[in-house]
Amino acid sequence: MIQYSWLIPAMPALAYVLITIFTKRSRVLSASISVLTMTACFGLSVGVLLDLLKLDPANRLVTFGATWLQISPWQANVGVLIDPLSVNMLLIVTFISLLVQIYSLGYMHDDERFSTYYSYLSLFTSSMLLLVVSNNYLQIFVGWELVGLCSYLLIGFWYFKPEAANAAKKAFVVNRIGDMGFLMGVVTIGMVFQTFDFAQVKVLVAQGLANHTLASGYVAGIAILLFCGAVGKSAQFPLHVWLPDAMEGPTPVSALIHAATMVAAGVYMVARTYNLFSADPMSMTIVAWVGGFTAIFAASIALAQDDIKRILAYSTLSQLGYMIMSLGVGGYTSGMFHLTTHACFKALLFLGSGSVIHSLHEQNIWKMGGLWKKMKITTWTFAIGTLAIAGIPPLAGFFSKDAILEAVRDSTIWHHEILYYAAVFTAFLTAFYMFRLFFVVFTGEARDKHSFDHAHESPISMTGPLMLLAFLSVVVGWLNWPGVDAYSKFVYYGDLHLDGATSFIQLLTQSWLSIVVATAGITLSAFFYYWKIFSSEKVATTFKPLYLLLKNKYYFDEFYGWIVDNILFALSTVLKWFDDEVVDDGMVDGTGWVARKMGGLLSLTQTGYVQNYALVVFGAVAVIFLLVSF
Repeated sequence: MIQYSWLIPAMPALAYVLITIFTKRSRVLSASISVLTMTACFGLSVGVLLDLLKLDPANRLVTFGATWLQISPWQANVGVLIDPLSVNMLLIVTFISLLVQIYSLGYMHDDERFSTYYSYLSLFTSSMLLLVVSNNYLQIFVGWELVGLCSYLLIGFWYFKPEAANAAKKAFVVNRIGDMGFLMGVVTIGMVFQTFDFAQVKVLVAQGLANHTLASGYVAGIAILLFCGAVGKSAQFPLHVWLPDAMEGPTPVSALIHAATMVAAGVYMVARTYNLFSADPMSMTIVAWVGGFTAIFAASIALAQDDIKRILAYSTLSQLGYMIMSLGVGGYTSGMFHLTTHACFKALLFLGSGSVIHSLHEQNIWKMGGLWKKMKITTWTFAIGTLAIAGIPPLAGFFSKDAILEAVRDSTIWHHEILYYAAVFTAFLTAFYMFRLFFVVFTGEARDKHSFDHAHESPISMTGPLMLLAFLSVVVGWLNWPGVDAYSKFVYYGDLHLDGATSFIQLLTQSWLSIVVATAGITLSAFFYYWKIFSSEKVATTFKPLYLLLKNKYYFDEFYGWIVDNILFALSTVLKWFDDEVVDDGMVDGTGWVARKMGGLLSLTQTGYVQNYALVVFGAVAVIFLLVSF
């Protein structure tokens, strides 16, 4: 099946074309084409996995392609790279996309642009799959930019809402900042190595560093430029501001973006180009600290948010920080394993929030409450997702989170001890704010009787994916069951470990700190929001400055707004004056003025009298004769 792997990104692209041109008027046919195409993509991805498992573990890499563009000395190819990393991502993207599309049948059934929605989903998934299977830097950049374009279309799908239109523009502009660095990194790779192929660059880097023919500064510079793209796509600090606003799109889109596609692209790109990062300790340190800071920074903001989707958005920011931090400290397999488990429980949580919103038409958690009485399936599946992200054994999040903590603890980067305790504290905050969300929304009594009276469980097209994702949120972590470590052995990059444990009991013993802090976070949350022994309102009043700081997201949106209004607009005014007065009036118009004046002067010589022309010729001959004579 590997030889047909190029069909995986091609089929959704074909579905987009078919829906846009031929079936847009038929809601049923458009949705059927999209869902069936994604089902085929997932089936083909499973087939590719089975073929790859038949190969020797040391040779699980297949690549093929063709020349796309030849501009000497550069050659741009289009091709496919199949290895454990890409297959892992293919399975995640196709599976989560399939569930999102099935879920959308119920969630989006009343939308007037139903067919357009499914065409955008197909194009978005195709772009992400193109990025995943790329075998060179230029092709991955094409997929990278297509993902950004599709996110703009989906975040702003309800463009008639000013909030959605502004969020789409914000996501597009902020990502362009990071993408500029990514493009510069790709161009630099072409200039330094005369190739864009992943395998060739990897070999050239290793040889150049070994022979001292390649300065480490080049590698560090390229890695940091590429990482700028990851900071934008995976919403790391300071380019994190677009992701919470992306919640203005339809909830299934939020699940797709946050669980499997756009934000995962940055983590995947760092993993795909890991040879560049691991070759330079400074690059690894920067990656680790950016990820670690983003994790605790976003978790603190989530404590004070009231919108159910924004809480999950900041949770995504925090978990992405975990993944990036893990890659930065050398925990390649643990970072990718957390991406895999996170895809399951974060998709579950977002689709669960969508079930609540679909039922209540409300997103403020303080207008909810007591929903366990009306929405049993949503409640129990959401509880499983909450336990998983909190890292409670034996759910999926426990295994991947603990692997990351172990990787940070064993790392040799600068002051990794600070990162370790920051990561542990982030685990405490995650358990606290996620169970705050769960207790406020699903337990207690209804706060809005009108909404509660109309609450109902979602249809099977929505609850079916919830139950399947809940099952995976329990068992997918068992792929790295101590002593088995199946996932780490499959996606191996020289850092095979999982706490060094050989049994589950030994793992629990070694992981006591992370279990204690997660349990403490849940317990403290219950004191505030379930048993209500403590008053959250009184705490918010007592620490009002801190509460407002977190509530307003450290005022980063206001800070960036001030920079745009007072610096960028002022700079643009100066540049506009320079363009108008110096370039247009001075250089362009001035050149025309000089040409006109010169033409006027030369026109004086055109008298129309032959005698005058003969006199000029005679004079010129005389002058030339005198010059030659002397």
